[in-house]
Amino acid sequence: MFDRDAYINAIQTQGYAIVEDVLDAEFIQRAKRDLEEAIQLEVEYHGSKDFKDYGMVLLCSLYGRSFTDLFDNPKLTEPFNLILGDGCIVYAYTSSSMPPTKANFSNRIHVDSPRLIPGYVTNMGATILLNDFTEDNGATWFLPRSHTRADAPSEQEFFSNGHRVLAKAGSVFFFNARLWHAGGNNQTNAWRHGLTINMCRSYMKQRIDIPRAMAHMDLSNVSQTALQKLGFLAQVPASYDEYFAPPEQRKFKQKAE
Repeated sequence: MFDRDAYINAIQTQGYAIVEDVLDAEFIQRAKRDLEEAIQLEVEYHGSKDFKDYGMVLLCSLYGRSFTDLFDNPKLTEPFNLILGDGCIVYAYTSSSMPPTKANFSNRIHVDSPRLIPGYVTNMGATILLNDFTEDNGATWFLPRSHTRADAPSEQEFFSNGHRVLAKAGSVFFFNARLWHAGGNNQTNAWRHGLTINMCRSYMKQRIDIPRAMAHMDLSNVSQTALQKLGFLAQVPASYDEYFAPPEQRKFKQKAE
């Protein structure tokens, strides 16, 4: 059972929480197939595998239905909502895959949000494990309780006191986006796959305008829950006509939190 109070306390005090059994085996396999196809399509876009973000798909919702269906899983969305409110939307939706015998740009010590507002969380992250994360295949490093500090830890401090996300496929590492973390090095001959969602408050700008980026796609069978999380119900009016439209026709349809 998901203990809401324990989860909220962990996020507030430690800056992270690992929740197990969020995804079932069937969904994991479907998402991995979609992700491997997306990685190949982004290689074709760049014309090479020789770019710093190789294996890190920029916007997963452009590919594969599993990436929108994911938001119909309350085990994934509730932990975000508990911290940011029900109206939170996706800021960034990338993959966290690590190529065989390599690392990528994620392995620097970094945070996923530039904003540090004491007592107020603007962004939450979730790394979604599609493979078991192990020390050998590059499990994410993180520094507990570092979400309240503005300055980056030194490498010595970080790796001396850091922990690893060592968990089974289907688990999710939820974290305050101000938590200092770094991808590991994959020392195996197989891909280590994962997704990372950064969620923000509904009044904030997304890293990519997701509704506009997905405008060419058939979304007729995508749920309202998924559309809301992807920002389709929090679009800013682009004209007087859109601003003064009847409520049911407005682009910003959700409660502003």
